Amino acid sequence: QVQLVESGGGLVQPGGSLRLSCAASGRTFSDYSMAWFRKAPGKEREFVAAINWEGRRTYYADSVKGRFTISRDNAKNTVWLQMNSLKPVDAAVYYCAQKGSRMYWLPPSRDYGYWGQGTQVTVSS
Repeated sequence: QVQLVESGGGLVQPGGSLRLSCAASGRTFSDYSMAWFRKAPGKEREFVAAINWEGRRTYYADSVKGRFTISRDNAKNTVWLQMNSLKPVDAAVYYCAQKGSRMYWLPPSRDYGYWGQGTQVTVSS
């Protein structure tokens, strides 16, 4: 079955950086678009960033554009989220997600069928 395991969360000061990783297993990683979502206490889960199965297309929420970068290595079955210039509003549990269908991109912010368990990101001085 599909497994997505996030890591790399932690406590960082405002303005700092973190790199989240998501290791995938269970099916051919290179066939599926991947994304990161986040959920803060008292808020709905929100889309953060997505990357298509080849790694050639990316899409970002306006709130993170220019600060976060999503990337993947299909040989390593891993997707990353590099987060720079972190703000307190970025604090949340971050989830890795995989599309349910092969070679499916649109819409990049929705229709993900598999989810990891999440990793906590805290931004505080």
